[in-house]
Amino acid sequence: MDRVSAPEGLSIGQYLISRLADYGIQHVFGLPGDYVLAFYSMLEHSEIKLVSCTREDCAGFAADAYARVHGMGAVCVTYGVGGLSLANSIAGAYAEQSPVIVISGATGLKERVNNPLLHHRVRDWSTQLDVFDKLCAASLELNDPVTAFRDIDYALDIAHRFKRPVYLEVPRDMVDVVPEHSRNFAPPPIESDPEALAEAIREATARIEKAKQPVIVAGVELHRYGLQGETLALANATGIPITASMLAKSVISETHPLYLGLYEGAMGREQISSFVEQSDCVILLGTMLTDVNLGIFTAKLNLANSILATSEELRISHHHFHNVLIEDFIQGLAESCPKARKQTLPPGPSVAREPFILEKDRLITTTRLVRRLDESLDDKTIVIADVGDALFASSELVIRGQTEFLSPAYYTSMGFAVPAAIGAKMARPDLKTIVLVGDGAFQMTGMELSTIIKHRLAATIIVLDNGGYGTERLIHEGRFNDINVWQYQMLPQVLGGGKGYEVRTEGEFDKALTAAQSNETEVNLIRVHIGREDHSLTLDRLGAGLAKIVHS
Repeated sequence: MDRVSAPEGLSIGQYLISRLADYGIQHVFGLPGDYVLAFYSMLEHSEIKLVSCTREDCAGFAADAYARVHGMGAVCVTYGVGGLSLANSIAGAYAEQSPVIVISGATGLKERVNNPLLHHRVRDWSTQLDVFDKLCAASLELNDPVTAFRDIDYALDIAHRFKRPVYLEVPRDMVDVVPEHSRNFAPPPIESDPEALAEAIREATARIEKAKQPVIVAGVELHRYGLQGETLALANATGIPITASMLAKSVISETHPLYLGLYEGAMGREQISSFVEQSDCVILLGTMLTDVNLGIFTAKLNLANSILATSEELRISHHHFHNVLIEDFIQGLAESCPKARKQTLPPGPSVAREPFILEKDRLITTTRLVRRLDESLDDKTIVIADVGDALFASSELVIRGQTEFLSPAYYTSMGFAVPAAIGAKMARPDLKTIVLVGDGAFQMTGMELSTIIKHRLAATIIVLDNGGYGTERLIHEGRFNDINVWQYQMLPQVLGGGKGYEVRTEGEFDKALTAAQSNETEVNLIRVHIGREDHSLTLDRLGAGLAKIVHS
């Protein structure tokens, strides 16, 4: 993206803020600390809204969610204790291709003379820079006025093009420096090799037209690169059905007539798993072949019968094509309009589900909770699921809109969902926000509820309370999976805003959810007591699939 603001007369800090705005970033999440206070104050007096969180890792999760919904996010922290606390969140953003701009303060360059032991320092001055070099697509220290503007432009361009986090470290005595001279950054042209692109489209078209049962498996990169429209154009033009990976859930509306559901190996519906695995042409578009996406490797895909197109590679069976952009390939394939055979399709998720009949006095279960929740969803609702059975259960929801389901379904860092609600709600205040989180994950980052209340954000947070780490109990039982019991429903009162509910039956949950959904002015927390041994249908299927592998 080209510069919008002229750099003349701007300090390094001011220029960085102007470039964030150029990329459409309207909110920066973070936590103040002495090495970043000058830049933090500059942010506070800019048009960008500064959102201070309770912890750095929470600010990172919020910025990540903001990026997933808005296109790019930003987080600002102090040096050492701030940056290193943020590392886990940014690792998740890198793993799941979320473009977050990480801005960290640092000791002033002049302060480093004679190598003093300044607070927050670990080993070398460059330790934090080195750490983030492993977690980001680019990591730079703005230590030279001549190159600072160019480095800022370069980092933001990398985040924009590759959908990965980048790291900018700003020594505190550089924030107000106005460069006398600056070097321009000219982004390198990135375009497909026309001959390779044409050949790839010809070969893919031929395979699709020859196939008896082609199917698309849509991946998360369709979210990140905004290629949902192109993918739908391909599907609509050819009649090829679409499934999605777990990480890409809601890549298109799950009520679309060509959408079959999630493909997730043994975790998914057997009809969908069989349909995909029996396909003689699986078209994987923007799909990351991770263990979770593949049902903890219970999936049975034959890549020899596949077309795999991502931002990093294009492979058709055993043929590899270089220098072909994923967006050009999908658009070109849609324009070629392969003549795919008509197929008899299994029912999509909105058709396959059974009617839900409320049983008021029945003890609530995870599966029944999800079915009731599903009844309340519309295309103006965003669902955020944390790791564990909150994630597995929510895979059974039918999401009506695009990019309206968020989860850390590859990196699987617990504690994502509550702070992510802040970022999602800031990015899309027009959408209702529902969080599904286990009690174990909530105890990690649930105090970010304080930030939600501070900013008067309306959200419904559903805490699945089974007294511990339910998914881990299924893997390996032990008392280490048990946690202290909190009175979660009391937290809104303790933190000064919102309403809390405690439910045990379907009728109580129905009443609480109805009240929460009609309350659009504050946060609502619903504590749901579920059985210690209770888990979702998806987790049941996964356990059965893993058992077959273990005992085969």
